[in-house]
Amino acid sequence: MPAPGGNPTPLFHIYRTLTRLLSPVAWHIVSRKLRRHGVAPDRARERLGNATLPRPAGSLIWFHAASVGESLSVLTLITRLGERLPETEFVITSGTATSAELIARRMPPRTRHQFAPLDAPGPVQRFLRHWRPQAAVFVESELWPVMLQATRASGARLALLNARLSQKSVDGWKKWPDTAAFVLGQFDILLSQNQVSAQNLRAMGADPARVAVGVNLKSTSAPLPVDDATLTALRNALGPRPVWVASSTHPGEEEIVLQAHRRLQQRHPDLCLLLVPRHPERGDEVAGLIAGAGFDLARRSTGAPLAGQPVYLADTLGETGTWYALSPLVFLGGSLKPIGGHNPFEPAQAGAAVITGPHVTNFSETFTPLISLGGAVEVSDAVELAQAVSLWLDEPARLDTARQAAAQFVQGQQTALDRVVDQLCTTLQLETPDA
Repeated sequence: MPAPGGNPTPLFHIYRTLTRLLSPVAWHIVSRKLRRHGVAPDRARERLGNATLPRPAGSLIWFHAASVGESLSVLTLITRLGERLPETEFVITSGTATSAELIARRMPPRTRHQFAPLDAPGPVQRFLRHWRPQAAVFVESELWPVMLQATRASGARLALLNARLSQKSVDGWKKWPDTAAFVLGQFDILLSQNQVSAQNLRAMGADPARVAVGVNLKSTSAPLPVDDATLTALRNALGPRPVWVASSTHPGEEEIVLQAHRRLQQRHPDLCLLLVPRHPERGDEVAGLIAGAGFDLARRSTGAPLAGQPVYLADTLGETGTWYALSPLVFLGGSLKPIGGHNPFEPAQAGAAVITGPHVTNFSETFTPLISLGGAVEVSDAVELAQAVSLWLDEPARLDTARQAAAQFVQGQQTALDRVVDQLCTTLQLETPDA
């Protein structure tokens, strides 16, 4: 009888053997990273498949997402599934300390977090023996061959959700078509973010009957949390001063943002820039760039109050929702450099209009209609960025129209989540009791 998902290929067997041999090295690397972030030793050993929580009774669905963005994007879906399946429990896995911290703050009911097992036979089998999931949902680009094959062989049904593969990844898998088809064959359903991703999955060997275009889960996520006390304090500190936010900036982008802010000060001398680097650990570096550009600054991580400085450096974690609630317009980084852009739904949910650079391949299916509706504008350099911010500051009515367009676009995505829930429940047989 064929194995679930098809028969393993020779390359898969080689990969499986190598992961077994190299797992001690992988464990050394990942455990050291977790220790550096203050993760307790017993929790770090979850990456070896050693659970730190008991398995609840009854049906359990496993969600796996590697990064912070992927993890947070599925929390609303888990909440909605939990409402549909009131007797079902959930476990969500991720690989980083940051994702674990943020998930803990927004954990849906009947859900617990564990660090994901390494993609090697021992850790994966220990994880599966303990948790025994009825179904498993892998998010975006998480194609771990050993994990997928072992989970399918355990009897669980599998879904790939929000599928998004880089062209480099697609080209790499195409070099091994039999193995790519085997790995993708473990999934009962593959829901892509857009038509391009769906075509890539089919070209890699996925069964066309199992591939469908879904919805970008980031568009259905709950709004980012807002700390009302911090928001009030900042509003009081700003007083009548106008403010704009440059969020999720990367190296090479802060310089452009600061150049734009310098231009903006010629027309709006009391304007405040709230600068939010994508990685808060770059705080010292970005503070140096701000000072080098000739600006005074207040720095969130040091507790320095905002008292008239032209720049507020928000180099902390988990407060982005508060910054978005402060400003009616947000520039999203990762887009002036070829990085791929960041999630425009989050500022739009907070009531802000959006400015972006041209490099938004990660959200191309989102920015195109958002720009056409008037909820976002695209810029390419400091001059255009300054012009876009100044236009909205000078013409509040145009800014209000853009904010309304962005909010309406987000609201239109919410109904798509119900279709995803229906597809998962049907294909993964989530409402059918296990034998």
